Amino acid sequence: MRFGRLLVSSALVLGWVSIAHGAKVPEAEASLRVAVIGDINSSYGSLEYSPRVHAALSRIVELAPDLVIGVGDLVAGQRPRPPLERDSLEAMWRQFRRTVLEPLHEAGIPFAPVPGNHDASALPGFELERRIFGQFWGRHRPTLDLLEGGSYPFRYAFVVSGNLFVVLDATVGGPLAETQRRWLEDVLRGGESHGARVAAAHLPLHPFTHGREHEFLADPALEGLLSETGVDLFLSGHHHAFYPGFRAGFMQVSQGCLGSGPRRLLGENRRSPQSFTMITIHSSGNVSVRALTGTDFNEVVDLRDLPPRLRHAGREIVREDLVRPAHAAK
Repeated sequence: MRFGRLLVSSALVLGWVSIAHGAKVPEAEASLRVAVIGDINSSYGSLEYSPRVHAALSRIVELAPDLVIGVGDLVAGQRPRPPLERDSLEAMWRQFRRTVLEPLHEAGIPFAPVPGNHDASALPGFELERRIFGQFWGRHRPTLDLLEGGSYPFRYAFVVSGNLFVVLDATVGGPLAETQRRWLEDVLRGGESHGARVAAAHLPLHPFTHGREHEFLADPALEGLLSETGVDLFLSGHHHAFYPGFRAGFMQVSQGCLGSGPRRLLGENRRSPQSFTMITIHSSGNVSVRALTGTDFNEVVDLRDLPPRLRHAGREIVREDLVRPAHAAK
């Protein structure tokens, strides 16, 4: 039963995690650790990253995860008028390489990119940005076991230590294009079994923050497919606030931003702290999530400080630690 695969997050800082039915597993048994960053950019065309981004990268290198996933908005494109020219776009990606990729490469940590609206928007008028995104990541292809049939770096799948990761091209709201949906279904319904299944997209499946209530993938069929095919975790950016939600039978985790513009969770008056997320996938297939914040990113975000549920226009997502115990008792 998938509910038993999702673990309480904050206890990880003590070196132990509690699985849903009460047993404890030492963190040393973790088979895979993944850092997730997102929305690290600043103003349009900026070549500078904030000190918080640099501090987060230093902490990630210190933690030495097996993989880093960037859930989009890695650079600051999508300026509406006038659009950024090639020289500016390429300069931003060179700075991203120096700031993010090179420290991770030196530490031997692969980076999996997810296209964001400020990196590779699918809206009309930003075709050049998408081409440059594709060219950059073609030159900096991660050392990952990519599955056949994708369209790297926009939509692709890979396996790490027996765990499946799927990256979606979702930079605009609304349902996925039919070609991407068919590809995703083929990947998820493929015959090979995996320890855990993780999907990542820039836009979330559910709204998380004020000001972004209508900027999500309004795609019930996609959410249903992810649920039916045993996806354990859906990672997203764009809403600039950390929230580990549970909906449709799987975790849906919004990432805090590291760049400019932290936002308020729905129903909250204070802005979400800048943070990055650490995912731990244990050899049993259990998955746990925690967010790190603070001056040196040594503090774990306490889930009790987050709203128990987020509601908007008849939709609801519940904080994951409040959902799983009820299911585990069944």
